[in-house]
Amino acid sequence: METNHGMQTSRRAFIGTAAMAAVTFAIPAWAREVVARVPGKLSIGLITDLHHDVMHDGAERLEAFLREMGRVKPDAIMQLGDFAYPSEKNAGIIERFNRGHALPLHVIGNHDTDSGFTHQQCLEKWGMPATYYTRVVNGFRLIVLNGNEKGSPAHKGGYPAYIGPEQVAWLKRQLAESSEPVIVVSHQPLTGGMAIDNATEIQGILAGAKDRVVLAINGHTHIDSLQEVSGIPYLTINSASYFWVGGKYVHESYPKEIHEKYPWIGHTCPYQDPLFTTLVIDPAKFTIKVKARKSEWVGKSPEQLNFADKQPFRPGTEIVPFIRDRKHYTGKRIGK
Repeated sequence: METNHGMQTSRRAFIGTAAMAAVTFAIPAWAREVVARVPGKLSIGLITDLHHDVMHDGAERLEAFLREMGRVKPDAIMQLGDFAYPSEKNAGIIERFNRGHALPLHVIGNHDTDSGFTHQQCLEKWGMPATYYTRVVNGFRLIVLNGNEKGSPAHKGGYPAYIGPEQVAWLKRQLAESSEPVIVVSHQPLTGGMAIDNATEIQGILAGAKDRVVLAINGHTHIDSLQEVSGIPYLTINSASYFWVGGKYVHESYPKEIHEKYPWIGHTCPYQDPLFTTLVIDPAKFTIKVKARKSEWVGKSPEQLNFADKQPFRPGTEIVPFIRDRKHYTGKRIGK
């Protein structure tokens, strides 16, 4: 494994960010009344975009996450999609995640149905109640969305990234009928780059219930980002494994035999150590804490590859081998 300028730059950026005195950001003011009714903290272990079927060491990365969760003992663990195909070959890693906590929760990603797998197989193999569902944990309502539906009028090819009319109606009902503070969870982002096709519609629905919506969380883009729309924070959790650079930037980060067996790794800039985090919401202090987790690039960094293909995401800013501690909103303010 080489130590390079890109890795040193990313480490300096991480250290500069992590050196901030506090590591929390506040619950939106308009949601504090409902949050104040919750008697205790909520803690959730989050991991996303493991891509076990791409990486040679996905199982080891998951084990690192589960070891840490065994130490911090959150109220639930959740994988935010692009986890592992719902195949017999992957039964072991799926079972390991589900046995890793008394409350394991799943979100379906766009790549979980590659190679001909289906949403129904994800439900059966992973143990999900439905492709979108709700669950109350320690007084907070998690609303888990499925951003992989077909039928988008704006679809321009590639993977579907859409929340269809039936699910939209269900979301509205959940928000109207829920008395708890709400955390909205999805694989694809609901704002910014690579958002679902009807992101503006969903943002409007959430803004209409912002007296209860505390936070929206997603994976998918393999970046570290926090944005705000209509006063609601939208948090992107970085991938457990890598940043995807694509075929234009194919290179070898590991020994040749690994690349021969796992050819898609050549399309990535892997993280040396797995990334994941713990989210803690404290109703008494009205704070949301995101715990930092740092790593380094294996081999060449996106900066060294002169990667510039996923605007508005920028190497060294959103494209980084770490998850930041969060103190306050650091993303771009969008909307009113």
